[in-house]
Amino acid sequence: MKNFLRIMGVVALGMMVFNATIIDWENPLEGDSTVAVIGVLASASALLLLWILLISLKIRAKQKGKKF
Repeated sequence: MKNFLRIMGVVALGMMVFNATIIDWENPLEGDSTVAVIGVLASASALLLLWILLISLKIRAKQKGKKF
């Protein structure tokens, strides 16, 4: 599970970087830049959710006395 979360985090980070390169910073809400901005926000939210899941798994393991 830990490796899966790391892989998904790297994928989300890669998508965020890729979409950030597509954004036209002069007009970020026109044309393809709108899709890229939405992609960056979606990737950021996915990273946040993965981070929350990782923390909750660490808390659960600590409560059970196991090492995560």
